[in-house]
Amino acid sequence: MANHKSSQKRIRQTEAHRLQNRYYHKTTRNAVKALRNTTDKAAAEALLPKVSAMLDKLAKRNVIHANKAGNLKSSIQKHVNAL
Repeated sequence: MANHKSSQKRIRQTEAHRLQNRYYHKTTRNAVKALRNTTDKAAAEALLPKVSAMLDKLAKRNVIHANKAGNLKSSIQKHVNAL
């Protein structure tokens, strides 16, 4: 167990951030999955900007790597264009 006040606070903050990151990451993964399973072009085009923004936010917050966000955005854009 940590002995310093600052390390105890850091442990609390880290746990809170970990849970938030987990929630946002899982939510984004579900959104990407929903977009990939969509066969309606209009619905996919409506969903695309929201999912792209979610991926950008995850990359900005260092939850996922920026290149991974770019690769995912590219692949979902290709999917929408192919519909």
